[in-house]
Amino acid sequence: MTEEWQGWREAAETALYGDGGFYRSPVRSPEGPAGHFRTSVHASPLFARAVAGLLARTAGELGIGTVALVDVGAGRGELLTGVLAAIPEGLEVVPYGVEVAARPPGLDPRIVWCDEPPRGVSGLLFANEWLDNVPVDVAEVDGDGVARYVEVRIRDGAERLGPPVTGADAAWLERWWPLSAPGERAEIGLPRDRAWARAVGSLDAGLAVAADYAHVRGARPPFGTLTGFRGGREVRPVPDGSCDLTAHVALDACAAAGGRGAVELTDQRAALGRLGVSGERPPLSLAATDPAAYVRALSAAGEAAELTARGGLGDFGWLLHRVEAPPEHG
Repeated sequence: MTEEWQGWREAAETALYGDGGFYRSPVRSPEGPAGHFRTSVHASPLFARAVAGLLARTAGELGIGTVALVDVGAGRGELLTGVLAAIPEGLEVVPYGVEVAARPPGLDPRIVWCDEPPRGVSGLLFANEWLDNVPVDVAEVDGDGVARYVEVRIRDGAERLGPPVTGADAAWLERWWPLSAPGERAEIGLPRDRAWARAVGSLDAGLAVAADYAHVRGARPPFGTLTGFRGGREVRPVPDGSCDLTAHVALDACAAAGGRGAVELTDQRAALGRLGVSGERPPLSLAATDPAAYVRALSAAGEAAELTARGGLGDFGWLLHRVEAPPEHG
């Protein structure tokens, strides 16, 4: 019997997004992504409120009263629902949920559900833990120092080395994740660079943000980060559709690929701090003067601390890409 071997990118694409794949199947994943891993969106409503503040700030900078909010990798619409509940009075929002899965029942009717970012809109595009689920090929250095594609067997996740990495993939490795010692591995981030460039390019003007597990050149993990998640637990990555497949993002490479506009790389702790999310505990004096307010503030501080924790969600990379409207030609 011939075993079925594929490159990781092709195998993961089918396992995640093919017919019956992990993100499409209501049987394999009835709760959506939230049933398998906990993101900042699920950790606290403070995250959605911070995004609402960023949306309002973006609208103000653009000088517009009606602003688009594009949630790329929208899951079951949790972030959009939270932001819509927190937007300032007087701000008109046109929300888009970009997701391969079908529209969830009971979703706010204002939300436009689509499988690609809408083009020609102005506002905030937000991609929380999306790029890490854009499938990529994996490379490994063989005993002769040659970087080769890693092939995977679909049914059980077994791996073997395939042909040498060439062409644009080899050029990407040389620039962004050079390999040398036998056994070293890398996830070739070129598909993510291109996906991010398309997302940024969909905006006429505004701000595009990617928040994700990330690393930068000079601090790449020597053996890569490919893994799986199922039911809230990390599991061995097997591309049979039974689990999420994810790998951290070379966010500096995405930043360089995004096209026109100013780019900033920071971490979630700093980004949320600028949006007013702080884990600082309320003063004890408040407990004496207003106990209920103290309890509420203490709870919020605990949630903020989780969102900004070192060694946890606070270490997430944030890529902020500002898109300026093209100059008008008279």
